[in-house]
Amino acid sequence: MKELRFSREVYAGEAVDQAVKTWSRFADFELSQTDEHWIVKLTPKHADAARQIIGEFGNYVLGLTVDRGGAG
Repeated sequence: MKELRFSREVYAGEAVDQAVKTWSRFADFELSQTDEHWIVKLTPKHADAARQIIGEFGNYVLGLTVDRGGAG
């Protein structure tokens, strides 16, 4: 399991949620939050591609946030 933290000042929570739904066929997810971060714990379903899945998931969240115009 890998934990990723996305700053609430930078990332849209809706983008995190949408990314989790889209990537659910590649990993299992647990979501939580703090006052400062959206927290995503993910366990890739294919260990041999774990690093790529984690990296691409983070890129996808960023792209969705940019498409939405930021965190605001």
